[in-house]
Amino acid sequence: MKKIRIVFSLMVVLMFVISSNTYSQSGKIPPFKMIQANGKLFSAQDLPIGKPVIIIYFSPDCEDCHNFIEAMLLRMDDFWNASIAMITYQPVPNVAQYVLKNKLNIYPNIYIGTEENFFVVRYYYNVKRFPFIALYNKNGDLIKIWSKNENIDDLSNRLNAL
Repeated sequence: MKKIRIVFSLMVVLMFVISSNTYSQSGKIPPFKMIQANGKLFSAQDLPIGKPVIIIYFSPDCEDCHNFIEAMLLRMDDFWNASIAMITYQPVPNVAQYVLKNKLNIYPNIYIGTEENFFVVRYYYNVKRFPFIALYNKNGDLIKIWSKNENIDDLSNRLNAL
């Protein structure tokens, strides 16, 4: 696990240096990398091709995040056709606990993990509030960002219109 973190750390730093100039504000999915609850590395390149993508930047201890995720899970039928990347900065044990508590491991289209304290995704979007939600179409083009007053109905309607 220690070796994975060292490799991950080096990859993230290198990726951040390259992406900060190349991708920032590009309107494309950020080139994120995260460690999942099972310790495996997952990146934007691992997302299934040809599906819309929802990126949710959250904190496991954020009440607004919990309410949003709970509402999304209640309406999961609206979100099966999308890949959902849930990214936090909190450590792997917190992610693992959050996955178990919310039974997120039963959803094959939800990928959840931590970017740890490198904040590549957080800086990419300049996230100031949780949850932060970004919707991309199947070509990886940005459709909409919600950084205030996230609305599950609006997200669902926009996703289903793609």
